[in-house]
Amino acid sequence: IKGAKSVLDVWPNLEAFIHGAVAFQPYRHLFKSLIPSDQMRYMETYNASEGFFGIQDQTDSTEMLLMLDYGIYYEFIPADQWDEENPKTIGLEDVQVGKNYAIVITTNSGLWRYKIGDTVRFTSVNPYRIKISGRTKHFINAFGEELIIENAEEAISLACERTSAEMENFTAGPKYLDAGTKGCHEWIIEFNREPDDLDRFKQILDEKLREINSDYDAKRHKDLALVAPIVHNVPKGTFYNWMKSRGKLGGQNKVPRLSNNREYLDSLIGVFV
Repeated sequence: IKGAKSVLDVWPNLEAFIHGAVAFQPYRHLFKSLIPSDQMRYMETYNASEGFFGIQDQTDSTEMLLMLDYGIYYEFIPADQWDEENPKTIGLEDVQVGKNYAIVITTNSGLWRYKIGDTVRFTSVNPYRIKISGRTKHFINAFGEELIIENAEEAISLACERTSAEMENFTAGPKYLDAGTKGCHEWIIEFNREPDDLDRFKQILDEKLREINSDYDAKRHKDLALVAPIVHNVPKGTFYNWMKSRGKLGGQNKVPRLSNNREYLDSLIGVFV
């Protein structure tokens, strides 16, 4: 339709959008601008090539109901066991609300005690409800701050909201202690719409991380081990070109949000510098 101002001019009765695979919260405001309706419902599903694990079954909550009757037997690895060669697993009966676990699945299609790489946090055990909290290999703990993807996405979403920004992609990692300098986190962010004040954006990002992650806050206290984060605002297309250079284009490849080393940061810096 020529001259349409929004998707609603094309589909006036549109009321539901079902999403998955990529965290939706950092892009929620972008979708609200594309679909300017208070009646829109955004519902998440949790599925992968290995199986279908969860659905958002409530319109007033983003947590998902764990699917227990889809031919999948679940085991869970507590966070303090993720790096162990032979980690101890627990069953559903032993999970605790608020704790992060890596998922291990055995399925009727032939997978046997397979670690899918995702981490979840239980929000309820009656019934079993979860939120995806990150990836077992995507975190920052170079200074004992235990930053996970869920923390990063919550903080960056708030910073975007408060500074009228729209984020396209981001990644973050550690900047190590050097002679005469303390460590910090270094963020590379590509915006669709830049913040009206990048310094304010950085401040909100840092403050929110301190609020939701007590370990990060302890390391940031009086700049004890970490100083304020560095944020690079990179040109549009930076992440696309980077993923293309790595042969990682396509729906099965996602930008790594966090890393406990500088592999992705240094590679990306080589693209935009």
